[in-house]
Amino acid sequence: MIKNLVKHGNSWAVVIDRPILDLLKIAPESQVELTTDGQSIRIAPVNSDDKKTKVRAARAKVNSKHSKAFKKLAE
Repeated sequence: MIKNLVKHGNSWAVVIDRPILDLLKIAPESQVELTTDGQSIRIAPVNSDDKKTKVRAARAKVNSKHSKAFKKLAE
């Protein structure tokens, strides 16, 4: 599929057709991640489950490392 850039305020935009959004399960309010290798752009939906997993792992690591300090602070 070939698309043209569209002027959007002071920026340029690529309009993504509804069938592609539906295929990728991206809603208009969804966050997407843009990555590039210097020659192409990749647009991917942000997987919120990944973020939740990373936050849980970080929280568990901090809690295990500083549990004694947290207990003293709670007293």
